Amino acid sequence: MLYVLLVTLLRPILWLLLRPRIFGRRENLRIKGGAIFICNHRALLDPVMLAVISPRLIHFMAKKELFDTKIGSLFFRSLLVFPVSRKSADIKSLKKAMELLHSGKAFGIFPEGRRSVTEGMDEFERGAAYIAVKSRAPIVPIYISPESYRGTFRLKVMVGDVIRVEELEKCCERRRLTDVLTNEMKNAMEELQFDMRQRLKRK
Repeated sequence: MLYVLLVTLLRPILWLLLRPRIFGRRENLRIKGGAIFICNHRALLDPVMLAVISPRLIHFMAKKELFDTKIGSLFFRSLLVFPVSRKSADIKSLKKAMELLHSGKAFGIFPEGRRSVTEGMDEFERGAAYIAVKSRAPIVPIYISPESYRGTFRLKVMVGDVIRVEELEKCCERRRLTDVLTNEMKNAMEELQFDMRQRLKRK
């Protein structure tokens, strides 16, 4: 599989080129079993960045238009990416994500739904929280600093505490759980953003 080949051959090279600085709860990148890695989305290279720093293989979903040609479909599927429709509720892709999680795989998703054009983060869509609630998978928030794509092009990442659905259930009505979890994820990402900015100021 192309993903495995790229990770095996290129990760050491990319690590040397990007010289990642990983702050926060770095150990959470090694979380066992089915897990959801959420991340802010600034650039097309974000999935590559996550693949470089993660000890685990991460499956992603991407807009279905990338799979319209046979070459595109073959290429992205070989990178452990599967299609999702962004124009409607795509039940098939949601089921695929949950199947991966139930089988103990790592699944990566960008809750903003698309690349942000500002320094902040856009509103989070409910899809990531919905998948987490249905699968009961723990969530690992990861923030990639926009500074990673400027100047010396050095990858700077902040990893947060694991978010667990069962912990939120203790203080939240079931019918509100998806919305509450969505807010919890956004708050966690904004805290990571703040912590990263403070750390970079102290350089």
